Amino acid sequence: MGNGIAQVAASAGYDVLMVDIKQEYVDKGMATIQKSLGKLVAKERMSQEDAEATIGRITLSIERSDCSDADLVIEAVPEILDLKTTIFSELDEICKPSCILASNTSSISISTIAAATKRPGKVIGMHFMNPVPIMKLVEIINGADTSHETNKIVVSAAETMGKIALSCNDSPGFVSNRILCPMLNEAILTLQEGVAEPEAIDGIMKLGMNHPIGPLALTDLIGLDTVLHIMNVLHEGLNDDKYAPAELLQQMVGEGKLGRKSGEGFYKY
Repeated sequence: MGNGIAQVAASAGYDVLMVDIKQEYVDKGMATIQKSLGKLVAKERMSQEDAEATIGRITLSIERSDCSDADLVIEAVPEILDLKTTIFSELDEICKPSCILASNTSSISISTIAAATKRPGKVIGMHFMNPVPIMKLVEIINGADTSHETNKIVVSAAETMGKIALSCNDSPGFVSNRILCPMLNEAILTLQEGVAEPEAIDGIMKLGMNHPIGPLALTDLIGLDTVLHIMNVLHEGLNDDKYAPAELLQQMVGEGKLGRKSGEGFYKY
């Protein structure tokens, strides 16, 4: 997600600093960006000159302290609350007072993240969809203390990146995953109960509901562990058993069957 966000921001004309914890990770991120831009050039959706200019706007670093002069920082680390709050607390000390701190979280409370800083009015969610260069939506999440001005600036930045920015208020799963993940969980329950095989479940939703990808294949793409995490956030945050994750989902994650990233989920890759 991080390299995708860096790509669309640099393509829009922003100077971008891409930071990770190891040099090999930022190098891999840059290689992914170069490959993605190469595909756009090959499809004549971008000129070679623009692709090279995009690369030229990206600087790599393994030091968060280099973010000190940034106007907007977008965090895209794993969905671990302690990790996010630690990073936001650190960024709060590093970044200038006017800097907006945004999280690409798909489920963790923006208000909770903001509480780790002394600038809750300048903390907001920017939930990009994967793959970032292709998907048009950025779900903008306002925490309890996010200012109107912060929202306005971030919506404008997302639109400059060529995205459609739609805002919502902080709540477990926000809008996207509160609606999507229970549907995915229901598809897993349908399989668990022996109602149909994966191909039939996905085929019915694709052909009957005009979904571009079936729910089980989408779960494999997102990662079964990620879907399980979000279902747990919904279950605990909303205190409603209708959000309880399917036993089959929990079992498969326990077995390391995480979808595409592990080579096996509801399908084999």
